[in-house]
Amino acid sequence: MLKISNIKISVKHKITNDILMNKCSKILKCNKIHSVKIVKKSIDARDKNDVHYNISVEVNVDNEQKYLKLKNVSQAKSIEYTPITESNFNKRPIIIGFGPAGMFAGLTLARAGAKPIIFERGYAVEDRQKAIDKFWSTGVLDTKSNVQFGEGGAGTFSDGKLTTGIKDVRCQFVLKELVKFGAPNEIMYEAKPHIGTDKLINIVRNIREEIISLGGEIHFDSRVSSINVENGALKSVEVNDKNYDADNVILAIGHSARDTFEELYKKGVDIIQKSFSMGVRIEHSQDMINKAQYGEFAKYLPAADYKLVAHLPNGRSAYTFCMCPGGVVVAAASEENRVVTNGMSYYKRDKENANAALLIGVNTTDFGSDYPLAGMELQRKIEGRAFEVGGSNYNAPAQKVGDFIKNVPSEKAGKIIPSYKPSVKFTDIRKVFPDFINESIGLALTELDKKIKGFASDDAVMTAVESRSSSPVRITRGDNYMSTNVKGLYPCGEGCGYAGGIMSAAVDGVRCAEALLRN
Repeated sequence: MLKISNIKISVKHKITNDILMNKCSKILKCNKIHSVKIVKKSIDARDKNDVHYNISVEVNVDNEQKYLKLKNVSQAKSIEYTPITESNFNKRPIIIGFGPAGMFAGLTLARAGAKPIIFERGYAVEDRQKAIDKFWSTGVLDTKSNVQFGEGGAGTFSDGKLTTGIKDVRCQFVLKELVKFGAPNEIMYEAKPHIGTDKLINIVRNIREEIISLGGEIHFDSRVSSINVENGALKSVEVNDKNYDADNVILAIGHSARDTFEELYKKGVDIIQKSFSMGVRIEHSQDMINKAQYGEFAKYLPAADYKLVAHLPNGRSAYTFCMCPGGVVVAAASEENRVVTNGMSYYKRDKENANAALLIGVNTTDFGSDYPLAGMELQRKIEGRAFEVGGSNYNAPAQKVGDFIKNVPSEKAGKIIPSYKPSVKFTDIRKVFPDFINESIGLALTELDKKIKGFASDDAVMTAVESRSSSPVRITRGDNYMSTNVKGLYPCGEGCGYAGGIMSAAVDGVRCAEALLRN
């Protein structure tokens, strides 16, 4: 196969096989192309007068060598992931957590014949959906299962973004598996692939069914309350007052399992502080974002996204994260009397507002303590303050950007109607945050408005608090992926400080399962 890169196609045209064949024929000056397949598709919007698709394809032609000297033509490279297919355990391995890391660790172990036992503190996805819908409509929080806890992890009720900065052959493996379980095939080649919450719900259910079909067990509503260590090695785990012997455990608990972090610390597992970020969800009109990003070509394209970074005059950094085109801001609390927000989109991304996390870097020096869980306690403190400022009923504090800049409380919405449910309370969100975050948000709005005109528009809405973008701790592990001081414990995924999104967490789950199989 040959690879042809940088094929330019107008966004006004639907990309068809005939158009691709014609483009490739002109580039190669060849009329006998047997097949063509898209391997990468992105939107080039650097010039607002010439927004176009940039396509890379693989083509099958005879006499490939004669074309390799042509511009943008190269030999296609394919590096296949080879899974481990055998296992040998005295005791069945245990996985704690069934988010992306736990799911793909479970698949890897199950396909190797290891028959893993998986404990997930939340509910199966169909029951989890009911608990979440009830919270959003009534303000009644189920601390067992919510946006953070339950089958599929926090990523299931988000946008389902699959972008990642890691370079690993397992990324393609994860994408292929997601397609197999129900994701659209376009995630294999889109530059910014996403699935959407509505499709993810079915995908995680299908993954569950394969693991069970291979002899694995998945126990929902099963919180691990104790991890027992003896002479520096795992002995057992306690779940719902029942003890399970264990000498190999993959710890894929997610970034919100705060009680588990406390239990691990109590049992002497090596945990260190980790920097994280905190801020707000900011909402704009999706139509405004579309025009800012694509100009007059917006009408031909799906909802636009953005990713912005600013280095602030006060020495801190600000950036947007988990941008959800055509999405909504959702209530994502997992503990009582705390308010947490997140963003979510369905596959079509067809809601009126765009939203993104606007985050400020929080360094370990901001924690005010050497306690390994001090970052977690800072999160709790600010989430509790957001609960109080919002009215102590899970309504979220909100403020218009113009009012925040003027340092006056907001009384009501302007043109942008906030999407957060149960509801918002318009107020002064400066009451929620420490001074360094408030100052940094103000500076960030000014800087980011230079990159997208209208980002700091008066009626844009900020809703507090976005605090769960990453874990505030790292559970240390060695080169063999095992805990640095507890034999048989494999810290894994985002919660343990080794990933930052669905893709990287899933890949880390595969890596940890492989390490367990080898070790």
